[in-house]
Amino acid sequence: MSDNKLKAPQAPEGHAPMGRRTFLKIAAAGTAAAVGFRKVRQTGASSGEVGEHQWAMVIDQAKCTGCGYCTLACRAHNDVPPDISWNRVIETGKVGDRTIFLSRPCMQCEHAPCVEVCMVGASYYRPDGIVMMDYDKCIGCRYCEVACPYGARAFNWKKFDDPNPAVPTWGQPEVPRRPRGVPEKCAFCYQRIDRGLMLGLKPGVDKNATPACVVACPVGARTFGDLNDPESNVNKLLATHPYTRLREDLGTGPRVYYLPAHEEVSNEQVG
Repeated sequence: MSDNKLKAPQAPEGHAPMGRRTFLKIAAAGTAAAVGFRKVRQTGASSGEVGEHQWAMVIDQAKCTGCGYCTLACRAHNDVPPDISWNRVIETGKVGDRTIFLSRPCMQCEHAPCVEVCMVGASYYRPDGIVMMDYDKCIGCRYCEVACPYGARAFNWKKFDDPNPAVPTWGQPEVPRRPRGVPEKCAFCYQRIDRGLMLGLKPGVDKNATPACVVACPVGARTFGDLNDPESNVNKLLATHPYTRLREDLGTGPRVYYLPAHEEVSNEQVG
């Protein structure tokens, strides 16, 4: 395997990267020394239409090694250009002698600022809580990109006509490429979820129905499942581990939960 496949994703060429200080502020809760146990809320989409499923992701910072496999798998399965990262992996500091990373997909917020500011309805909620983009409606105003407090959207300044360097090593494209001039974002690989459910598969359990980033993680740092299912993998983790969500003070209600790394448990969890 070549070295370039092991590097964590870099900021797109020609774009100002999010400063390390800024992202450390966002990620501070993820590396806190102690986080209390809390009951997982059974949330629904803010559109008012609540579906049978409410999808969520749990990311274990004690396990994440910063390999960037999640980013590469996402680029392949969603046909994302190499200068854009729907999933970013950011080094946030150390716990003991271990480097800790914050892996950041779209938070799929219950109260998403990107949806609230979109003037044409291009950003919207699915009944299962996934925040979607209608790229045909999008006018490229970038209000959603500015409104997102997590830096989860990336504007594609040029048309992506070249071969995707992540294909076929990291997977095959499953969705059409976006037109030039729209902000792209993660959507929890909705296409894999929907196809899996049609085939009677269980997202979060069956790989073909689970987001590509979760499947690609070599250390099992990502877990996916249904908050409405008491027996789902995510609910079991959140019921037995301290967890946090990024910038909960903003009231966005993220559906990505982080299990923070602690010095006393980091080594045993990785093993």
